[in-house]
Amino acid sequence: MLYRPAVFADFPGLSAGQSTRHGGVSRAPYATLNLGKSTGDDLAAIVENRLRFCAALDFRPEHMAWSIQMHGDQVRHVSAPGGTEGFDALVTDRPGILLTVSVADCTPILIFDKKHRAIAAIHAGWRGTALHIVGKTLRQMEHLFETRAEDCFAYLGACIDECSFEVGEEIAAAFDDTFKRFDPARQKFFVDLKQANAAQLRAFSVPDEQIEISPFSTVLHNDDYFSHRLEKGITGRMLAAIGIKSDP
Repeated sequence: MLYRPAVFADFPGLSAGQSTRHGGVSRAPYATLNLGKSTGDDLAAIVENRLRFCAALDFRPEHMAWSIQMHGDQVRHVSAPGGTEGFDALVTDRPGILLTVSVADCTPILIFDKKHRAIAAIHAGWRGTALHIVGKTLRQMEHLFETRAEDCFAYLGACIDECSFEVGEEIAAAFDDTFKRFDPARQKFFVDLKQANAAQLRAFSVPDEQIEISPFSTVLHNDDYFSHRLEKGITGRMLAAIGIKSDP
């Protein structure tokens, strides 16, 4: 049901993870832990799935903060649970709020500032990655919470892998040569979203040993993760989430 990043394991009171497609009640093609309300799945199944996912993190669905994502670079400072629209990154330093982003090929990034106990959840598709949403989120955390690079720990979750993310010249042009390659046989480019986003963490000077990159691919490991591209849009959605538990 849930992958728990090892990079956060040593921090009491912090709860974080990325859902898999297992452990829910949805039927095919959303089987089984579909957490996305924007799909054609039965709403009652999604509600039950969200209850299970949140419980695994020691939260409840009413603690969730979320946004209808726009594949952009807007960052929201969250002060209470609930939904909004137009943001692809959420940040807070308040306990009792579970920041969530929805993914099904895009890269989820979770960040924890151990000194100021501030957190971020980021949804980075190719547009958000090209717009440097990770760097902008870190700078917002620096402004709001005095976050420093040496205090940050980050997880880049399962997403579409480089060998599966085939794009045309227009999308490839948005990326530095370091994060793309051209395949002459296919006459297409391939883009590495994980490394492009990891580079933004490193540009902020987050230490390499404090960055965890998921080895899993939504395409290559489709038995465990939903892939919008591979499943031609008829599939479920995963959540990546991070929250600081309230004191008892």
